[in-house]
Amino acid sequence: MRGQIIYSIFLAILLLPIVVAEPSSVIQITSSSTLEKNDIGINSGSISPDGEAVLLVGKDGYAHRISAIKPLDRSKDIELNAGTSKEFQDVAWHPRGNTALITGESGMALRYDTYDHSISNVNGSGAVNGLDMTSVAWRTSGDYAYFGAVDGSIWKFSEGSGFEKLESYDKPSPVRDIACHRTNNICVVVTLNDGIAVIGKDHHVTWMGNTNSETWMAVDCADPTLSECVAFASGLKTKAIHLNFEDSSLSYGKPTMMLTTLEGDLTGVSRGSDSSTLIHLTPFGLVRQQPITSEAYAQLIYSDVEEWDAVVAGRAIKLTWENSPSNGYMITDYGNIIAFQPATVEIDNSIMTMMILIAVAVSVPGVIIGLIYMNSPFLQRKYAERRKRIWKKKELQRSDNHRK
Repeated sequence: MRGQIIYSIFLAILLLPIVVAEPSSVIQITSSSTLEKNDIGINSGSISPDGEAVLLVGKDGYAHRISAIKPLDRSKDIELNAGTSKEFQDVAWHPRGNTALITGESGMALRYDTYDHSISNVNGSGAVNGLDMTSVAWRTSGDYAYFGAVDGSIWKFSEGSGFEKLESYDKPSPVRDIACHRTNNICVVVTLNDGIAVIGKDHHVTWMGNTNSETWMAVDCADPTLSECVAFASGLKTKAIHLNFEDSSLSYGKPTMMLTTLEGDLTGVSRGSDSSTLIHLTPFGLVRQQPITSEAYAQLIYSDVEEWDAVVAGRAIKLTWENSPSNGYMITDYGNIIAFQPATVEIDNSIMTMMILIAVAVSVPGVIIGLIYMNSPFLQRKYAERRKRIWKKKELQRSDNHRK
């Protein structure tokens, strides 16, 4: 009777449900500052190739340079004069890091020069005058840059030849983002509603079939060792684009995947220090996507940001960068600069309880079997008979070996 009671207790423990933990932050906010006392309206930012400077652009011709190493130190800022009140939408550093291109509404196509921190019109900008530009990116060799526009047009640019519109089959949906592979002269363009295009090394544009059913928001070519870029769509969807470096028309999209364990929606992406992509979420959150495995992991969840500062939690991330793994900064549209580092690991009572339950779930089956055996004369008799048969068999084998 006593054995049966013990057996029942252990069986009840085994059947207890195990609660799976919700996604949690693996980084924590440590400090912050603001660029101005008012809302700046930052739209985009870009990290210099040497990782030392950040260019920020936004509304009313806002252009500003800060340190990427010590961005909270306002004494290292450089105020830039763009000479316009037009709204800037994107900025891209040249691969050599001496200049950067800035683009925006009404055909704004400007160059920032690190030599004297001047901003001036680029050659041939009259070709896009009046056209609202949405994005810009340099291909890896630095000989050409590509501009995207609100009318879906794609333009190639070089200082020598100026602007030239690429044949793109009249896709009228706005270009949302352009990213170029880090070791090959091939780029990927995502549009809001007309799908994804690949620009080959000969500037030929190939539109990918079956990609116009998603609302594409961003694209990144994070890992230089892969022949892939990854496109990101509203609804937490991702699509890896396999690139054919020799014949871009043979590039193709892999099946669309959905980040089902995450909440919110994506608004943009930045580059992680480990050749990963850092996905910006709304409400305020950060996710790391590994292009090699196509897996995504929560880095910073909204509830932790809200607990830190409910006002900032209502703003949008516009740029994130890391100076070392999980150590870096975020910039919001308002102008908040937020420092983060790896979160301190704390095991609370709920986690400890879960670990105990898991340990019990692993060990209890053996205990239960032992209890059943101890309280069953039938099983004990069968076990003894089996051991006796095995002993007799071994004795016969030893006798045979001795006679031989």
